[in-house]
Amino acid sequence: MSTIKNIIFDLGGVIINLSVPKTHAAFAQLSGLPLEEIQSRVHHGAFFHQFEKGLISDAEFRDHLRESLSIQVADAELDRAWNAMLLDIPLPRIQLLERLKGRYNTFLLSNTNNIHMTCFNGMVRQLTGLHGIDHYFHHAYYSHLVKMSKPDTEIYEYVLQQNNLRATETIFLDDNYDNVIGANQAGLQTFHVTNPDQIFSLFP
Repeated sequence: MSTIKNIIFDLGGVIINLSVPKTHAAFAQLSGLPLEEIQSRVHHGAFFHQFEKGLISDAEFRDHLRESLSIQVADAELDRAWNAMLLDIPLPRIQLLERLKGRYNTFLLSNTNNIHMTCFNGMVRQLTGLHGIDHYFHHAYYSHLVKMSKPDTEIYEYVLQQNNLRATETIFLDDNYDNVIGANQAGLQTFHVTNPDQIFSLFP
């Protein structure tokens, strides 16, 4: 870490505790479909990738879910099931981000969507009283807003160029190994997070 000046954090599985099976279980309960069927229909295919890149609206996404799962439920119910994977943000992680922001240039780079963003910013407001997670970084980048997503090299290069960062002085943390490989290919230093609390040992 002695040569590092910039830190780029992933969000889910690094800062937010994440459990994708919770969303699968919530959709199974809504639809009455077997869990195995939900797992094959949710988070798979080009449609979800397009939603992540902001190429599909929230309304189109919800309609796709209704059609795919053969259900007719209110938007709020769909959003609740979709957000079930977002568990919590432990306060010590928020406090760590606050400290690191004073010592490094810190950034957030997340593959996400507007429905999730509304949810996790609500978590932050409830936990801290602040408007959202962006407060804890010098800049936050969300796939659905920049129309790019990890692990494509272009999104890492975009963050570097936008902030005049040297890749060799920048470390990227992510729980998804494919995203770590993508960052490596863009020249960044990387750390594969297999347990969110590892960040405390990396930044004691």
